[in-house]
Amino acid sequence: MTKSCPEHSHKWRKFWWRVLKYGSIILLILLIIVLITWAILHPHKPRFVLQDTTLYAFNVSSNPSLLTSTFQATISSRNPNDKIGIYYDRLDIYATYRDQQITVRTRIPKSYEGHKDVDVWSPFIYGNSVPIAPYNSVTLSQDQANGYVMIMIKVDGRVRWKVGTFISGSYHIFVTCPAYITFGSRSKGTSVGNNAIKYQLMQKCDVNV
Repeated sequence: MTKSCPEHSHKWRKFWWRVLKYGSIILLILLIIVLITWAILHPHKPRFVLQDTTLYAFNVSSNPSLLTSTFQATISSRNPNDKIGIYYDRLDIYATYRDQQITVRTRIPKSYEGHKDVDVWSPFIYGNSVPIAPYNSVTLSQDQANGYVMIMIKVDGRVRWKVGTFISGSYHIFVTCPAYITFGSRSKGTSVGNNAIKYQLMQKCDVNV
């Protein structure tokens, strides 16, 4: 039976220790470079604008209180960064009334937004016979009688930042856009046929990342 040479084993241990040591140093340097670059560039969150909303249906029934609504919202996103790109991995858009969701979520296709680029989406969002909470039912009836209803168009999703070849982890993005819907003599919308009313809004949205 052959015996391993203690000197030979010591050399191998010393070799792997040096590999681990210098490899860790190189990795640490690369990490510091990435962090410094990230801190210098500091990505700015995208800017969202609700350009217009087309209302196709907004019908409220009582006993029980149910709301059926159909919208088409045109919303734009601008990347304000000149050195950082944005990956939109998931974006869901929906509508709420007084913090109650009144439509299902509509998925916006994945996209990449380059430096200073602008994307525009016009998804349909709808809710069929959605139960309205009792405390919202009264105010909704009052708002309709007064000729205006404020709806919140919201976008909920995940984004990643791209700096050169470096791509960050996934971050949550939440967008809120107020949409004022007017009715009757107070209506500021434009008829676009088939009982559809289009409201030009150009409303800036609140963005949290």
